[in-house]
Amino acid sequence: MHSKREWAWGYLFIAPMALGLAVFYLWPIVQTLYLSMTESGVFGGYTWVGTANFAGLFTDEEMYGALGNTLLYAVLVLAGVPLSIVVAALLNVPGLRGLSLYRTLYFLPVVTMPAAVALTWSYLFNGDFGAINHVLGTVGIDGPYWLGDPDFAIYAIAVVGIWSSIGYNAVLFLAGLQGIPRHYYEAAEIDGAGRLRQFFRITLPLLTPTTFFVMVITMINALQVFDLVYLMIDLKSPALEGSRTIVYLFYETGFVQNQRGLAAAIAVILLGLILVLTAFQFRLQKKWVHYE
Repeated sequence: MHSKREWAWGYLFIAPMALGLAVFYLWPIVQTLYLSMTESGVFGGYTWVGTANFAGLFTDEEMYGALGNTLLYAVLVLAGVPLSIVVAALLNVPGLRGLSLYRTLYFLPVVTMPAAVALTWSYLFNGDFGAINHVLGTVGIDGPYWLGDPDFAIYAIAVVGIWSSIGYNAVLFLAGLQGIPRHYYEAAEIDGAGRLRQFFRITLPLLTPTTFFVMVITMINALQVFDLVYLMIDLKSPALEGSRTIVYLFYETGFVQNQRGLAAAIAVILLGLILVLTAFQFRLQKKWVHYE
């Protein structure tokens, strides 16, 4: 049994972390929930409107459009997770020359400023003189105006999102690969299993805990995408309608239109969406994640 003195010391040690969580996480959530049920005045102040903001959003076509764009972007970025596994597997080859250089190059997008990333890819996707359309033109394909076409803009942004996340995800997968006991592969080699069979029968099943973690983190980050849309899509572009995400709609509503109560309601809906999808992933992981 622990004495009261030991309990007191324990609470004292966790007090700074608990205080930080309460001030910087819990209180903003409570305040956002309150603001989501108010309407901001032109000259300041708030008026209580109950659930009117949510009722308006659930009948707003623009909200559903932003929700669809956000979910599509999240699905496209999640599709890039297998590519990160392949990159990590290649970087885990024993005796690979220049391994540190390759790891640095793949991780470089993670530490690069989003503005620089968006500017560089905007030039690459440019419909008139972009490198991507130039390459397509050499094989007889007339490339579209990627960032100006409503049908292609969200896919172009997803490509940048995948490219930006490969390095971070590959580092996580690399740590997972190095945590797989070597004796599994030795036993498989004795049984005559080749590299490809070992990858699908040993590596992928034992890598599922890391894969699950990466998919959860990637999905949460994808649902909150804003900077790429804001920096790559022009405000007057016809493609904005097809690439506007929930966070971008939150920005427009709260900071451009100054409807802070409605913007808070959008933030609450996004929080609920993240919680539901994350809970769904945790429920599904029982069927495909294998722990030793």
